[in-house]
Amino acid sequence: MAGKTITRADLCESVYQKVGLSRSESAGLVESILEEICLAAVRGESIKLSSFGTFSIRSKNERVGRNPKTGEEVPITPRRVMVFKPSNILKDRVLEDNSKRAKK
Repeated sequence: MAGKTITRADLCESVYQKVGLSRSESAGLVESILEEICLAAVRGESIKLSSFGTFSIRSKNERVGRNPKTGEEVPITPRRVMVFKPSNILKDRVLEDNSKRAKK
């Protein structure tokens, strides 16, 4: 399944074309939004984007894992990870697209 990766440059270009800001203003806007999302995540806040989904930070406790090559037990240190929960609207759009592709 080879899909295109959307880059910052792609986002900036899309804002430039759809909003009508200059390219530099579009780039600044995209950078400001991404920076605010990063700062909120570092602070441990949830980031909810309506009709898209929610990014949140989850704390994982220490646990025992296994080295898949040797089978040796290895402790996995506690850490914080970012998780994404898509909105129902996004889920529906993805399912709708999958059903359209299946019909082709």
